[in-house]
Amino acid sequence: MTPTESSPPRRWKKPPFIANPLLRYGLLIVAAAYLIWAFGSLPFNWARISEGVPRAARIFSGGFPPNFDRFELLVTGFKESFQIAILATLLGVLLSIPFAVMAARNIAPMPIYLVGRAIIIVSRSFHPVIVAILFVAAVGFGPLAGILTLTLYSIGFVGKLLAEEIEEIDWGQVEAMRAAGAGYLATLFYAVFPQILPRQIGLSMYQLDSNLRASAVVGIVGAGGIGGTLMNAFGRYDYDFAFAILLVIIAVILLSEGISGWVRKKIW
Repeated sequence: MTPTESSPPRRWKKPPFIANPLLRYGLLIVAAAYLIWAFGSLPFNWARISEGVPRAARIFSGGFPPNFDRFELLVTGFKESFQIAILATLLGVLLSIPFAVMAARNIAPMPIYLVGRAIIIVSRSFHPVIVAILFVAAVGFGPLAGILTLTLYSIGFVGKLLAEEIEEIDWGQVEAMRAAGAGYLATLFYAVFPQILPRQIGLSMYQLDSNLRASAVVGIVGAGGIGGTLMNAFGRYDYDFAFAILLVIIAVILLSEGISGWVRKKIW
């Protein structure tokens, strides 16, 4: 038997994320110690939690069976949520394109790049509920506050991802357009935008799904949509109607996910 035949077969073993064992286990110990300290320092009121469990049971038991008697109110609220989500997505996606071009380091000068990045960072810095509270205080209760909130939210999300996509394009097409004497706008329309178009469509579909979910949340603070109806139902202790609204929200989100997935498959 030759040495090659007698040696055991070699097996590949995945290398650890941190090669140094002292550093690896030291970080695990520090993370475990931090979690123990964090949970121990949080002011949990166990007496209040124990008293809240029966109240939660009454709320959930009051939601069964769900009440769909006020179906017209459901339809009105969801119609408004759809209008908010669609308008905010259209405005947000259209406005995110110029901001994404401004925030792409490879095609924008440094001053414009800094301005574009600053706008996108500010748009992404706050949760939609906080922005909705500000717009409700500025323009009043109603769908306009929801449209402005989700438009700003869409600019931050879509603009950031599009800017990163522009920075990763094939630069050969840009150089070919410039060698042919094309200007800046012609280079954008014929060398940059065609490369990011599939990504743009996918982001638009995802943002529509996200805005549809967010429109139900911002309505809780008065920015229109089904969220206001849901908040009123909880305020009147109509838990059966509130549970019906929650079921319809889940059904609508599932339907929108299926439609967007089907559209993405047809596109690609």
